[in-house]
Amino acid sequence: MTPESNNSVVVESLVKRFGDFAAVDHIDLEVRKGEVFGFLGPNGAGKSTTIRMLCGLLKPTSGRATVAGYDVGRKPEAVRQNIGYMSQKFSLYNDLTVIENIRLFAGLYSVPSNELQGRIEWALAMANLKGQEKLITGTLPGG
Repeated sequence: MTPESNNSVVVESLVKRFGDFAAVDHIDLEVRKGEVFGFLGPNGAGKSTTIRMLCGLLKPTSGRATVAGYDVGRKPEAVRQNIGYMSQKFSLYNDLTVIENIRLFAGLYSVPSNELQGRIEWALAMANLKGQEKLITGTLPGG
């Protein structure tokens, strides 16, 4: 995070459009270092779309947002490398295998190819899933 700011998240007039539909329409937000925040609202209010933009997974249509000092539209990889995110819902894809889920998230987080195998082995050991790599995650307990 850049040292000159007391804010970890700054959002200025952020917009995300899908065709003519405005999923997020000119929101403004500041979150200070150390604060915890969340989005509350009805289905379709733009909460998930906003979070996806703040995580660098979806490019804003217009406006500006910085997370940990990085512009989400210009440096999404840097944003993802400097944040942690836990969705409300368990975030494995139930129709993918364990190894496919790990590879998907490794790709989303730009894990370098020379580190991939070590990270896969670590994740399998940490989750006690060695030998279960080909199981569909929807068949795992809690999946």
